[in-house]
Amino acid sequence: MKEIQVNRSRLQFVVGDITRQDTDAVVNAANTQLAPGGGVAGAIHRAAGPKLWEECRTLGGCATGEAKITRGYNLPNRYVIHTVGPVYRGSDNDPILLKSCYVNSLRLADEHGARSVSFPALSTGIFGYPVYEAALVAIEAIAGYLEGPTSIETVRMVLYDESSYREHLRALRELGLVSGEG
Repeated sequence: MKEIQVNRSRLQFVVGDITRQDTDAVVNAANTQLAPGGGVAGAIHRAAGPKLWEECRTLGGCATGEAKITRGYNLPNRYVIHTVGPVYRGSDNDPILLKSCYVNSLRLADEHGARSVSFPALSTGIFGYPVYEAALVAIEAIAGYLEGPTSIETVRMVLYDESSYREHLRALRELGLVSGEG
């Protein structure tokens, strides 16, 4: 695990299972229907149980870059924050939409009193966002949010594998948030 201090908050990076995090909220890499699917969304829906999908159906979907919140049901988290990342196209709009996923998710967490939030590497799976580029956007968005007024104490990036973890550490170095091998 790697941890850095941002203002009064901690930003952590771990390799692990997003469905087993002990944070108040967990972020779901959702589709626009908020439906169970593959990847992170499938894992979160399976772990939370069918009541999560029942609640998601009442929310009217979610636009790319936006976020919605539900209960955590059978997950160890009080809340699931659903956000829809962009499908990577290499356009100037991709990082804008990806940043809004992180910021809108953190804003919802704050509004609901969550002190800790776990994120997957949004849009890097089937949506095709290159991991290193996505990591730069994610870290800048999260660090920028934590520099402002927030009651969030811990943000954890839960990465699927060692390769993704290394790319996030490389992004931390590139952004000047850690030095050397960090």
